[in-house]
Amino acid sequence: MKKLVNIICTLSLFGFAFFALAVCAQENQTIVFGVHSKTAPLEWRNNGVDQGFNVELMARIGQITGKRIKVRRKTFQQLLADVHNPDSLIDVIAVVSPVTVERVLSQSDPIYATHAKAYTLQGKSFINGWHDLKGKRVAIKKGAFVDIYISGQAQDFERVDVDLYETGFQLLIKQQVDVVIAENFVARRLMPLYPSVRSSSDPLMYGAFNFVSNHKNAMLMEQINAAIRQLKLSGEYDRLVNKWFGTGREKVDLNSAQQRLLSLAILISLISAIGMILTGYISLSLRKRTKALKLELTQRKKAETAISELSKQFQAVLDGIPHGVTLFNRAGECLWSNDNNNDLLNNPDFHYLDGQPFDLSSTLFEAINNNKSIIADMVIHKQYWQLQLHLIGSEQAVILLEETTEQQQLRQANDEASRLASLGELSAGIAHEINNPTGIIVHAIAFINDALADLSVAANHYQQQNPFWNIAGLTPTPAMDELKLSGQSIMDGAERISRIVCDLKRYALPTVSDEYQLIQLNEVVQASLRLTANQIKNLKVVTHLQNPSPTIKGDEQQLNQVLINLIQNACHAIVLDATTYDDQHLSISTSIEQQFACLTVTDKGQGMDQATLQRITEPFFTTRRSSGGSGLGLSVCSRIIKQHQAKMQIKSRIGQGTTVIIRFPLESET
Repeated sequence: MKKLVNIICTLSLFGFAFFALAVCAQENQTIVFGVHSKTAPLEWRNNGVDQGFNVELMARIGQITGKRIKVRRKTFQQLLADVHNPDSLIDVIAVVSPVTVERVLSQSDPIYATHAKAYTLQGKSFINGWHDLKGKRVAIKKGAFVDIYISGQAQDFERVDVDLYETGFQLLIKQQVDVVIAENFVARRLMPLYPSVRSSSDPLMYGAFNFVSNHKNAMLMEQINAAIRQLKLSGEYDRLVNKWFGTGREKVDLNSAQQRLLSLAILISLISAIGMILTGYISLSLRKRTKALKLELTQRKKAETAISELSKQFQAVLDGIPHGVTLFNRAGECLWSNDNNNDLLNNPDFHYLDGQPFDLSSTLFEAINNNKSIIADMVIHKQYWQLQLHLIGSEQAVILLEETTEQQQLRQANDEASRLASLGELSAGIAHEINNPTGIIVHAIAFINDALADLSVAANHYQQQNPFWNIAGLTPTPAMDELKLSGQSIMDGAERISRIVCDLKRYALPTVSDEYQLIQLNEVVQASLRLTANQIKNLKVVTHLQNPSPTIKGDEQQLNQVLINLIQNACHAIVLDATTYDDQHLSISTSIEQQFACLTVTDKGQGMDQATLQRITEPFFTTRRSSGGSGLGLSVCSRIIKQHQAKMQIKSRIGQGTTVIIRFPLESET
């Protein structure tokens, strides 16, 4: 009996073990897939049947791996708890992982890419980045990939945790939060249900759908990855993606879609029946109207063609006007413009010549009310404009803008020329007045020098009689020597004054004839150096003059003007400092080359670039506008040189100075 009991127990234990192994084997051949139905577009239900991308994908993975798929539908929070629990019956769930964050759990290859954006109510401002969320109430789904992405980062916004994205949208509608950060696919499903919500940002973060499992299922995850790769290589994966995630498509509930399609089909049928009845009636009317319309259309086309051609011609004329033309109404609204400088009318720097500010609205209002035209000179950024306002009817006015900068500069240049002419006449008079006392000084010092020669003998004789006699604190002999030197210095100074006055009188004389005289080029150089002695007194000037002097035909006064201008330009270009004080600053030379007399002026100044060099002789072009330069000096010199049948060549490099060579036709003295 005891032996029989032992046999029964042994068989029972064996049967239980066999049953346990069978159950275990069945479990090893099953993949329990956790599904959260509200996480679109992963899963849908149609007539109670689960369907969706992951359902089909897991079914194909089950076929490839030889395992049976079981679907367990739970809440998102339950799925998160199960996947972290090694003893859970759930093997795999689908979640979204940020692309910059790796999950600690075992996960598959990326299945499909997605992103998260900010969503607000209609009319709210656009969210350009995380910094625009500062101070706002932001709904974040707890445990979602948005939550994982921002965990551990500084948050300048007030976070409101929600269980579902839909809960966040509901809070947004109630204005209990300002922003919802939601995953793209979920928001696409929810937005038709909440029409007052809109997408208000570019993607703030990117993520990817993955299958996630506990580490105890690492071997299972390797089998799933192998199956996914096989599906990708075969192209079946792409077909599933296009089916469920097709670009621009949104999956919907099939029952509601069928109902809407049926209602739409009935409506279209009714409309079609009514349309057929109306079509017969309308077609009869249209036949009658067609003939009349064809005739009217032909006439209108002819009229429109003529008007269009006339309009194009008129528009071409207006657009071709270089001045600004703008038409305004009484309210200051622009009715038409040729877009030439009309922006000046609203520029706050655009003002009258006397400095009064210009206001377009008040000017239009005053002109239209008083029924008068306005013509005024305007200024903006050293540019001069003439503004003309003329009335068109009683409610409109046209404003014409014409730039008058060049005319203004010519007017200023004319005023400057008039002042220079007056200064020339005044200089001639002053020179004459200086010449008279200078002549007296010359005659007086000549007499004093002769007297000193005679008095030197008497001084020696008187010194012998009175050894202690001094002249101005000096003994007689050195005193007499100092008097002789002083007399000679006075004589030299007076003669120099006389030469300068003579040169100044010749320079100030107007040119009364075009008949040039034979002149010595060296004398032009010497006279110009005397007239510019004050400007070049701190410079080291070297002259190399051809001997005998080259002879040319010309006007000495005009050539002095040219050379003086070149010397003054060189003085402005030269910067004196301790490193260049002993260097040669300015060199002036005359020479003969073949049949030409050459005048060369070389300075060690700052030099010019090619852009400046090409425009150096243009009227009103100057690099010294801020320091008073008019831009007329070299332009006048160029004209004088051309009148003398000469040619001017200018060479210059930045930091190496400038060389000006003028070649005159050589004349022979007869």
